[in-house]
Amino acid sequence: MALELRHSLKLRQQLVMTPQLQQAIKMLQLSRQELVETINQELLENPMLLEEETFDDNIDTEKPSQSEDTDDSLNEVMAKDEEPIIEDFDWANYIEEYNSQPSLPSMVDKSSEPVQFENFLTTSPTLEEHLNWQLKFTHLSKDEKSMAYLIIGNLDKDGYLRTSLEDITTSSDINIKDAEKVLKAVQQFDPPGIAARDIKECLLIQSQFFPDGQREIMTEIIENHLNKLESRDYNGIIKAFKRPKAIIKAAIENIINMEPRPGRPFGNDKAFYISPDIHIVKVDDEFVILLNEDGLPKLKLSNLYKNVMSLKINVNEKEKEYIQDKLRSASWLIKSIHQRQRTLYKVTESIIRHQKSFFEKGIQYLKPLILKDIADDVEMHESTVCRITTNKYCQTPIGLFELKYFFNSSINLNGGDTIASESVKDKIRLIIESENTSKPLSDKAIVEILGKKEIQIARRTVAKYREMMKIQSSNKRRKPKLRDI
Repeated sequence: MALELRHSLKLRQQLVMTPQLQQAIKMLQLSRQELVETINQELLENPMLLEEETFDDNIDTEKPSQSEDTDDSLNEVMAKDEEPIIEDFDWANYIEEYNSQPSLPSMVDKSSEPVQFENFLTTSPTLEEHLNWQLKFTHLSKDEKSMAYLIIGNLDKDGYLRTSLEDITTSSDINIKDAEKVLKAVQQFDPPGIAARDIKECLLIQSQFFPDGQREIMTEIIENHLNKLESRDYNGIIKAFKRPKAIIKAAIENIINMEPRPGRPFGNDKAFYISPDIHIVKVDDEFVILLNEDGLPKLKLSNLYKNVMSLKINVNEKEKEYIQDKLRSASWLIKSIHQRQRTLYKVTESIIRHQKSFFEKGIQYLKPLILKDIADDVEMHESTVCRITTNKYCQTPIGLFELKYFFNSSINLNGGDTIASESVKDKIRLIIESENTSKPLSDKAIVEILGKKEIQIARRTVAKYREMMKIQSSNKRRKPKLRDI
């Protein structure tokens, strides 16, 4: 069989992700802070972009610039308009007149150095810095201090030493016996209980700072009855001692008030403040949507480079290609941002239509909702709705919520209707908050209470929702009062 080369034509359809489409999709899923950072980065990299507040030397003051219309096509932006360029401003005359004016009185002493505001800024020390500062005042030898630095460096955020001393000593010249001595020295540092290897050792270290009489009882409770203490079996602890009940109760109270995580005050967790993308305000009987554009740079195309392209100025092909590419990129960026804002508005408007009872009455009236419901309403793809609701927050009359919050599954009611899973979670939370802490409700009892409210739910579902809300089981929620023992 002979081999030969031949040409053949095939017609097929293919979806291609153009750079402009990729940019538009990227803009949809950016959070507000990420969007501001992206715009500021583009302002630095693209000379064709300007903020509306930016002074442009080539803007015609008598005729509004066509570059401000962000919906103009690239051809219109680069059209050859016979737009005159204003003459150069007489800066020399302006500066001379400005300097000739009498200066205003000032309360600032010009002879003194300017105030450095950095000197007033303070930062909280970390746990490692706090312990290393105390280590400087100890009488340990040079090798022992080196070992102490290793121990402090291996502490976790809660202040516990999770690494064994054997592993730490492999990188030093000190033996295990001396390492134990150094560890005991570090455990005397502030905060009490630091550098412990488990919760029992942490509590024992803190008990050393109590008087002798109380310390002996507290040590015995921690050594032999820690499991009863965790399960709040206070009566069992009292029965195990042949001491007055008041003394045992005082020792138990002291242990309960101890800090199980000594490194907590030095945690590096910082509060993150959320700036909502949308404000939903009720005016009369209607909900009004306000897009939060505070701090969001308003972009426009630079009139300077438009004039370069429109006027007969000698520009080589490489420079012309560069200007055209940057103008095209700037135009698409502006359009992508506007498209993002329009999509965000339409999706929020649809959510309000579906969840109007929630905005009027609260979480108990939240309805089941899925992405497809909103996608069909606004005539968009589900993936678009998913992107535009990710990391977007709205300020409502009843609080701050992420747009994803309004999408939840449904749970059947006895009458055939449905209720949102978030509403069921809220009902479970309210039931637990109103329970008797000395006799907390079990998951089965919560199921029975919900059943009386015509909510069909399994016990394992209650347990799952309780864990999602970080609520402990009934055994760990039980809090008997010591004064009643």
